[in-house]
Amino acid sequence: MRQAKQERMVGMFLTEPGVVVQRELPIPVPRPGEVLVQLRATGVCGSDVHYFRDGRIGRYVVREPLILGHETAGDVAAVGEGVTALRVGDRVALEPGIPCLQCAPCREGRYNLCESVSFMATPPVHGAFVEYVVHPAAFAFPLPDDVTYAEGAMAEPLAVGLQCISRLGDVLGCSVLVAGAGTIGQMAVLAARAAGAASVTVVDPVPYRLQVAREMGACEAVAPCDLDAGRLFDVSIEASGSQAAASLVMGQTRRGGRIVLVGLSTEGDVCIPVGSIVDNETDVLGVFRYANQYAKAIRLMASGVVKTLPLIGETFALRDVGAALAAADEHRDRCVKVLVLNSGKA
Repeated sequence: MRQAKQERMVGMFLTEPGVVVQRELPIPVPRPGEVLVQLRATGVCGSDVHYFRDGRIGRYVVREPLILGHETAGDVAAVGEGVTALRVGDRVALEPGIPCLQCAPCREGRYNLCESVSFMATPPVHGAFVEYVVHPAAFAFPLPDDVTYAEGAMAEPLAVGLQCISRLGDVLGCSVLVAGAGTIGQMAVLAARAAGAASVTVVDPVPYRLQVAREMGACEAVAPCDLDAGRLFDVSIEASGSQAAASLVMGQTRRGGRIVLVGLSTEGDVCIPVGSIVDNETDVLGVFRYANQYAKAIRLMASGVVKTLPLIGETFALRDVGAALAAADEHRDRCVKVLVLNSGKA
């Protein structure tokens, strides 16, 4: 086994809300079936921002110093015993959730529902704002030469968008409404267009995000007050987690239509009109992360069908993770995705 020469590495720890501290750590050694990856690009997710700002998301609480970050890509620096599909120097994107592969959801192929999943940057599991990580080789996906590290990092949120479409089923020729134009909403636009949707309409109160949605392929992108209240859509995706957005998609999806809920509220559960859902026989589906979407996400980016790089608004060095998290929180009116670069190149 070839081991990286460097013996120590830098890790960026969230020690309390709003405080990120740089610490030195030993470079981990891959065990059988694992690879050591030198990380190059890591995206800042909304969950990272919540942990940074509030120290928790629902029942997940940061009780000990935690390394955030889970949207990541880099280079294989060493391989553990038994790894044959990857070699040192291979460029990879890392799927951050490692399921048990033994429970009923795992055996059914819905490993995103595994109760024992170990997911990067979900307390107490450390994440990717660090120089090196060890990771199961089975969840390290090779990047084609024409897919950048930044795009490799974007495979994670794109996988969520693809999971939305997978849950909705066939959207070929459908009219699609997306409520919320953050990263996941934008990825839902890309996934819907790639799946053959006839039209995609995006609703969001932030003008900059509406502009980006048009660049992503939305046929129409408007503020909530400008959407025709009588207009009905075949399928809808709620990607903001707000009560207003949930009410909007419930009221503007046609009878017999389909709705997927992927946004998580930071203010408690939202209310949905059960009577209306029953009367209209509306299919209402939830989305939790993704399963079996990473390879497809990378193929779509490699083919040029999906372009994710325009979503990246600001970049920061690894040692400036605190500033990156603050920017992602404070610059939502002019930035969709913030990226942390370990090597200065994307």
